[in-house]
Amino acid sequence: MNQTSNIPQVIAYTDGACSGNPGPGGWGAILIYGGYTKCLSGGEGSTTNNRMELMAAIKALEALKYPVEIEIRTDSAYLVKGMTEWLPHWKRRGWRRQTGPLENRDLWERLDNLSATHYISWRWIHGHIGDKLNEEADRLAREAVPKR
Repeated sequence: MNQTSNIPQVIAYTDGACSGNPGPGGWGAILIYGGYTKCLSGGEGSTTNNRMELMAAIKALEALKYPVEIEIRTDSAYLVKGMTEWLPHWKRRGWRRQTGPLENRDLWERLDNLSATHYISWRWIHGHIGDKLNEEADRLAREAVPKR
């Protein structure tokens, strides 16, 4: 994070999980601000892993009560590349990919709208290599998957 302003600085770890793809899925997010930590999670009965990755970031941003500088750490290259590389192209094409309709458009649009409120940096991290908070976000997501 840049620490270029006087606004609060938050770190969020996000992750999604799915039992089958598609299948029941869950998302988890951990927000850290100063000495405070807030854990969030939820699930859906029929979804995809990519939708749960997006939902974790959406729910983390929706939990913020006012604009902040936030670094979102995720092991989802889909989420990071979508927000940092692909989004401008999709918007220029009317929310379409070069090869056709954009999957998960509803969630990408939500993320885009939420991004206008905050100063966000997107950071891809390796998953499942012992990063304690990444592992915790993964656990929250897996535990939120509805049982069949």
